[in-house]
Amino acid sequence: MPVKTLKKFLDSHDVKYVSISHLPAYSAQTIAALAHIPGKDLAKSVIVKIDDKFAMVVLPAFCRVHLGHLKVAVLASQVGLATETELECLFPDCEMGAMPPFGNLYDMDVYVAEQLTEDEEIAFSAGTHTELVRMSYKDFERLVTPRITALT
Repeated sequence: MPVKTLKKFLDSHDVKYVSISHLPAYSAQTIAALAHIPGKDLAKSVIVKIDDKFAMVVLPAFCRVHLGHLKVAVLASQVGLATETELECLFPDCEMGAMPPFGNLYDMDVYVAEQLTEDEEIAFSAGTHTELVRMSYKDFERLVTPRITALT
């Protein structure tokens, strides 16, 4: 979703947010450093395949998805990471790896790491490798209605 589309969606739901431009960066930790945001406040999106259905996992930048924990949490028989080819098909309007955590807009279930629920605000890539959006976690939760899960 291009940055404009994301902002339009947030505006249509009366969400207060801040847009943060930064130099091009491709890892969540580098983005956090460039934007002067603690890694625990920067949310990254990881796309997984749960029993042949794609889903989005949203977790702090410094964390990794523990696929075994996720498999148990969602009572799945198989859980794996989406391939780059699958990501290109699922998110044709986003730069590779810069998907905003709004899986609901892509008809995907969204699972959020418990740690993010403790933050007042979260920041995340807005579809490009040069722009973030920062907003309240409560607004994010209201718009996405994610399933809160132990993911790491």
